[in-house]
Amino acid sequence: MPIDPTVALADPASERAISWSTDDVLHYHLATGSGTDPLAPTELRFATEWNTVVLPSFGVVAPGLRQIEPPSLNRPGIDIDLHKILHGSQRIAVHRPIPVSGEAVVGTRVSAIQDKGKSAVVDFETTATSPDGTPLWTSTMGIFARGEGGFGGERGETLAVAMPDRAPDLEVDVPTLPQQALLYRLLGDRNPLHADPEAARAVGFDRPILHGLCTYAMVLRTIVRSVLDDEVAPIGEYTGLFTGIVLPGETMGLKLWDTGIADDGLRHLIAAATVRDRDDAPALSVDLAVTS
Repeated sequence: MPIDPTVALADPASERAISWSTDDVLHYHLATGSGTDPLAPTELRFATEWNTVVLPSFGVVAPGLRQIEPPSLNRPGIDIDLHKILHGSQRIAVHRPIPVSGEAVVGTRVSAIQDKGKSAVVDFETTATSPDGTPLWTSTMGIFARGEGGFGGERGETLAVAMPDRAPDLEVDVPTLPQQALLYRLLGDRNPLHADPEAARAVGFDRPILHGLCTYAMVLRTIVRSVLDDEVAPIGEYTGLFTGIVLPGETMGLKLWDTGIADDGLRHLIAAATVRDRDDAPALSVDLAVTS
């Protein structure tokens, strides 16, 4: 059977050591939209080694986590065809600001499985701790697997970002570069879908598409720049739901709502990114939780 939730959820986390340098951080920032104004001191904090800060989404693809080939989903209790999966959601909770350089031990496990009938949703949770055991971050990747449901598991609740029924507090454009995917793929995701026109056409796209995690990071960088005065320390958790694709060179339109303090004691910034070039086709919905 492709999915056995009892076996998959009982499988212990697979651990490995990772490390990263300031150069890794700067490369990530430049590949995801930083450095747009090379004369602005706040922008240079993300683009140079001077007073550098780390965008929290870096924790999702830190060196040692990224893979040259698509990751294998063949784990105990799970055997899924990679051609049937979609990256549905991404969440990262940062327990303290990510160091500009450092080392960590990361462990990845299957944290949840939902049976949606014809499809399945599988969450892979990765925790990162410093060598002395201090928690650094926890990220969760939600995979939507078509045709893999019907195994008798719990349906569970559908992860959603509710948009307020009022005018947004802020609207801002998020331009992408024609070469954005070529820059981002050097971080480790060499899936040909993002660079090879023939590979993109083979799966129904007219041209290569931008990595979802690049969109995820560019939206976060825009919110940090536009609302948080380029400060990353207040960020607690960042959740993104992938609702469509972005093509390199297209411009996203970002609508943002400040919904104030929620029951968790954090201020929530809700945003929806659409593609201006394609009649505001949906791309990404996000919930950014910050300390007030």
